[in-house]
Amino acid sequence: MKKNKKIKSKPRKIVADRIKYQLDERFEFFEELRSLILKSLPAEKTKMVQKIVGLGRVKLAVISGVFLIDKDSLSTIDSEVDLFIVGDDINKYKLRNFLRSLEAEVGKEIRFGIMDKEEFGYRYGMFDRFVRVLLEGPHEKLINKLGL
Repeated sequence: MKKNKKIKSKPRKIVADRIKYQLDERFEFFEELRSLILKSLPAEKTKMVQKIVGLGRVKLAVISGVFLIDKDSLSTIDSEVDLFIVGDDINKYKLRNFLRSLEAEVGKEIRFGIMDKEEFGYRYGMFDRFVRVLLEGPHEKLINKLGL
C-alpha cells in the first residue's frame, strides 16, 4: 500500500509573534497548487468591487497585505493596511458589515483606512508618508476614479 505524501513546509520568518510558512518548491504538485491559488483570486476581487461600490461614492479602493499573494513564495504581502478606501458619503453601517464578512472569509482582522476625497487629495499632494508607502508598495487598485 502506498503512503500519502505530506505537504512539506518550513518556517519562513517570525514577524510579530507569527510564523510564516512557505511551501517547498520541490513538492511534486507545487505548480498545480500555486496555479489553483492564483486562479481563484480574480473572482473574489470582482465580488469585492461590487460590495465596495455599494458603500457610497467611492473614488479609490486599494487592496494590499492579506489580499495580495507573493507569486514566488505564495505568502501574503506585508503592508500597513489591507484595504484603503477613498470616497464621500460612505455608509458606516454597510462598511462595518462588509468588513465583518471580509474578516470571516479571510480568517483574520482586516486593517483598513478610509478618507474622504478632499483629505486624500491634500495628503497625496503633500506626499504624506502613509499614502506614499501604500501607493509605492505592492498594491492593486480595484477602483480608480482619481486617475492615479
